[in-house]
Amino acid sequence: MASTSQSSVPAIGNKSVSLYQFFAPGGVLSRTHPAYEFRRGQLQMAEAVGRALEEKRHLIVEAGTGTGKTLAYLVPVIRSGKRVIISTGTKNLQEQLFHKDIPFLEQALFPNGEGKLNVCYIKGRNNYLCRKKLYDLTGQPVLSGLEEIEQYRAIAAWEKTTNTGDRAELSTLPEASALWFKLDARADTCLGQKCSEWDRCFITEMHRRAMESDIIIVNHHLFFADLAIKQQTENAPDAGILPDVCTVIFDEAHELEDVAGSYFGISLSNTRVEELCRDVEVSLQRNHMLSASLSGALKSVRERAQIFFSLLPQGEGRFAFDNRREFLEENGDEFLALQQSLQRLSSELENLPSKPEEIFNFVRRAGEIHFQFGFLMESEDRNTVFWIERRRGGRERLNVFLQATPIDVAPILKSCLFDTLECAVLTSATLAVGAGFESMRRRLGLEHTRELVLPSHFDYQSQALFYVPPDLPDPRTPQFAVKAADRIRRVLEITRGRAFVLFTSYAQMKDVYQRLLGELEFPMFLQGDAPKSALLEEFRLTPHAVLFATSSFWQGVDVQGEQLSCVIIDRLPFAVPSDPVVAARVKSIDTEGGNAFYQYQVPAAVITLKQGFGRLIRSLQDRGLLVLLDNRILKKAYGKVFLESLPDYRRTIALQDVEEFFGIN
Repeated sequence: MASTSQSSVPAIGNKSVSLYQFFAPGGVLSRTHPAYEFRRGQLQMAEAVGRALEEKRHLIVEAGTGTGKTLAYLVPVIRSGKRVIISTGTKNLQEQLFHKDIPFLEQALFPNGEGKLNVCYIKGRNNYLCRKKLYDLTGQPVLSGLEEIEQYRAIAAWEKTTNTGDRAELSTLPEASALWFKLDARADTCLGQKCSEWDRCFITEMHRRAMESDIIIVNHHLFFADLAIKQQTENAPDAGILPDVCTVIFDEAHELEDVAGSYFGISLSNTRVEELCRDVEVSLQRNHMLSASLSGALKSVRERAQIFFSLLPQGEGRFAFDNRREFLEENGDEFLALQQSLQRLSSELENLPSKPEEIFNFVRRAGEIHFQFGFLMESEDRNTVFWIERRRGGRERLNVFLQATPIDVAPILKSCLFDTLECAVLTSATLAVGAGFESMRRRLGLEHTRELVLPSHFDYQSQALFYVPPDLPDPRTPQFAVKAADRIRRVLEITRGRAFVLFTSYAQMKDVYQRLLGELEFPMFLQGDAPKSALLEEFRLTPHAVLFATSSFWQGVDVQGEQLSCVIIDRLPFAVPSDPVVAARVKSIDTEGGNAFYQYQVPAAVITLKQGFGRLIRSLQDRGLLVLLDNRILKKAYGKVFLESLPDYRRTIALQDVEEFFGIN
């Protein structure tokens, strides 16, 4: 949580400076930005955002890489004088907005320091310390090992000086700290206004800052988590932490469907049940209230949950739970016993005399889990897909997640988001499929929108070459990996490494990496061998490096200059058709008479491919090679949709052109 306060309204806030006067040659931006160059697309986008704000219309705008879209929406937002939420795809973009773009605009608008912009940025609740949990842990025998004890001492000392409670200030705290999980301010353990630390709470302060700010910078996960909580509580007064606004800017808007789907669904796991039992047990022990009957109730919940989760259908990864009815016919007694054990725990807790406030919260959590188990196992909702996921947790423990996800988020988003806003602006470098936004509008429930596609500021014809080998086998055949590895080797010899090799599957990545080990003379890095940030830093610092990676490196990664001169993608990034959510959406569209392949699967793959290729050209000085090893883009009818959606790269099917591009004759 962070904020800047406002001491006066900038000239642009009362519109005495037009958008043209700000962005055009000789304008405010040209006088204040050291690397200024006039970007026509930036001015066009700013004017479109300004009109959308004035006319109270929704706007979708694809602004190619290099447009300068953050300033293109920030400046008209400031001019409007409206309270606005800006929601970004990542915490990194949030921090760039707050620590780089906002200070730059303040300096440009207030060169003599006569005012400030009234802005705050907020992360998800689990990034902040809960003071009550920290104080409750003092002297409690729940710290495991010297490492946790040292971490606790560091956090306790930091709590006395921090103004934000943001764990990002604790640079020495490991990312996967088990202790932080016991101390963070996530919603399900929060006592709200009844907490003894409410007035000093970092979440309370964050909410206060947000209420006082004109621009609130969040990320999509926080935005939709907050929206979902408000929907579930029917907008109760203390529900959520974000203030009500009439305007939201969604940057990296191509992620909205997936993020919204995850928060408007339900997820229940064996770990969530265990966390409830552990929290109840610790609290009762601390308050000397752990009776034999309560110990029995907790033991019953743990045992019944363990039996229930062990009976769920077996399978790896994510898979559909299509046979819930048959499962209940066979295991209904065990399910009923689990539900009864949760009800018994609630009753035992409710019957405690003169109980502390946190006990009421445990009753609520137990009731919520009971209700959600009921929905997950018995609901017949036609717009929901039910599925199971098994994930490896700490100490190689296998955790089981029961999931329910909306098949179509469009009606939900239409009614609880877009119909309630005066203006929503959706922007990204990758939104359009073909030349339009029909797919995006349909998937998100957007109606009556203005639309704009802006070309990139870059000269792709001279800066980039797009190579598709016409002779490789279909990537779905067994021969593909051998041939692909050989072609990757030949390309990397031409580019002298300096490449990302991106894969649509982890197995394919490891296979090709193993085939090229010892074959390449360049340093090779593999996703999974180190944290993402460490791998990227190694790549940036190592001459001629090659990084092999999967989906998490397809977007939000920025390596400028010659260090990244080639991006190779193994195949068109269609979503796995057997994934339960994808399969349910395909079936739903086809059942309603649509064509899921062209309406859903191709558009989603187009956006992902555009994101992957977007890693390469990040500035006017960048120059490089894009390689797609999947020649279905040339041979299949749907390939035309991909080609029409990509920037205007120079294209080739000849390796000789690649050699000439890199000056090899």
